Amino acid sequence: MIRFILVALYLFSFLILSIPILLAEWVVGKISPAAKDKSCKAIVDWGFRCVTFLAGTNVIVRGEENIPTDSAVLYVGNHRSYFDIVLTLNHFPGITGYVAKVEMLRYPLLNVWMKNIHCLFLNRNDIKKGMKTILKGIEDVRNGISLCIFPEGTRNKVPDTFLPFHDGSFKIAEKGGVPVVPMTIVNSASIFEDHLPKMKKADVIIEFHKPIMISELDKAIRKNIGNYISGLIQERYFALKEEYNFTSAGLPQK
Repeated sequence: MIRFILVALYLFSFLILSIPILLAEWVVGKISPAAKDKSCKAIVDWGFRCVTFLAGTNVIVRGEENIPTDSAVLYVGNHRSYFDIVLTLNHFPGITGYVAKVEMLRYPLLNVWMKNIHCLFLNRNDIKKGMKTILKGIEDVRNGISLCIFPEGTRNKVPDTFLPFHDGSFKIAEKGGVPVVPMTIVNSASIFEDHLPKMKKADVIIEFHKPIMISELDKAIRKNIGNYISGLIQERYFALKEEYNFTSAGLPQK
């Protein structure tokens, strides 16, 4: 419970103490939106690194060389933990927002920071509003802002399984003309979700796959793009689990 309390206290303190910073960022944004983007990402990166440290999480990252640096990217990955966001942002080289549930707008201060790093809020229960969010995502990637989305639509609560990847999640990359970079995330739920409310030390693997241009895929694959990308991630997921030979404590043994 000590780790959970430390992380909770840190997050609460960060949000409260960052109020003056948010005001300063608002002013900076009026003068130079690009400067605001860089400073907000740096601050959130730092905050997430602190959370990762307090949670006792060791992150093993592979395939960072596969991330394009000359264009925006749509990152897509499997989703088992709230920490999937905390652990991935630091490894995105450019300005990157997340496609989150519209319910996240309920949380004051947190929602401001999310907007500041270009997160989008998707209403899956309203087709028109959902389409507006997708169109905004297409506009963002065309303007050089990367996005990360978890196509399962929610956190999967069953270990070593995958929910269906929604094909609509990939419209941002297809219509925006940017590559998809699949991410395989292994063992992130061992930090928190697998033993609520305790927070435990864990090793987490994040592997970035080679970029994929949807326009270059066969028509049959494009029609089932969700299944195709999910299959790639699943294949690497189980291969990584075997390669690192996770013990019951979650520590990889090479």
